Amino acid sequence: MLSIITAIYNQKCMNELYWENLTKYTHNKFELIIVDNGSDDGSVEFFESVGATVIRNAANYSYPFCQNRGIEVAQYGWLAFLNNDIIVSPNWDKHMMDSMDFNGLEVATSCGVEQLETKVETRKLRRRWNKVKLITSILGQSKFFLQLAHRLMYKNWVLFCEQRHHKFEGKVRQGFVGNTVVMKRTALDKIGLWDERLQAADYDLYYRTLKRSEKIGDIKPVHICLDTFVHHYIRLTSKKKYPPFFDKDNLISVEEKWGESLMDDYFELMSR
Repeated sequence: MLSIITAIYNQKCMNELYWENLTKYTHNKFELIIVDNGSDDGSVEFFESVGATVIRNAANYSYPFCQNRGIEVAQYGWLAFLNNDIIVSPNWDKHMMDSMDFNGLEVATSCGVEQLETKVETRKLRRRWNKVKLITSILGQSKFFLQLAHRLMYKNWVLFCEQRHHKFEGKVRQGFVGNTVVMKRTALDKIGLWDERLQAADYDLYYRTLKRSEKIGDIKPVHICLDTFVHHYIRLTSKKKYPPFFDKDNLISVEEKWGESLMDDYFELMSR
């Protein structure tokens, strides 16, 4: 049983594509909790029509605020915090849960264009996506062109994902890719809810698990499941300017909370 929490602001075409692939490729029974930040393009009505639970914020709130609103109504012991501008892979949830159990993890992310097993492989895939993005971004953001970009990138999505899963089954790497975070509810008892002061909440989550692992040792730092790939459109779908965060005056930077040195340590880890 899985509770999936996703914050949205418009992007109806992407939302439809997200839902189609979520229902197609998710192995376990799940509930989808949509936290809406004031969409006016029919996205809310679409998600309501497919049976998602929709929480309507009165304004555009930051990422961690939205995730915590989702947790308030989530029913299940596994929580997944997903961006809406992603395409999940076949059995993504089962693969991540299996890998997390195998590696004793309570918080983990998928891999993707942002981070793979090595710096070399990451750079290679990023260059490929940048080329595809350049070609397709001028064509618009309709569902057709979003799907076209995905096909050009991977050719055979199912085969690409199956090959990665076979090659890296059960293998993980310390770090994170923030668009797909899976967490056991037991982790909340140790590290608490998302810190609503930080929009860069994925970095904060990583540092919180890291420090807890060093000081108490009852949880491992966030790791990347290398056998579970999720495609992220990154900035291809976010050309339209968002309204300012209603809670912007409450936000601080990662550096303000954790310091520059910890950020440097993380980027050094990811450069290996």
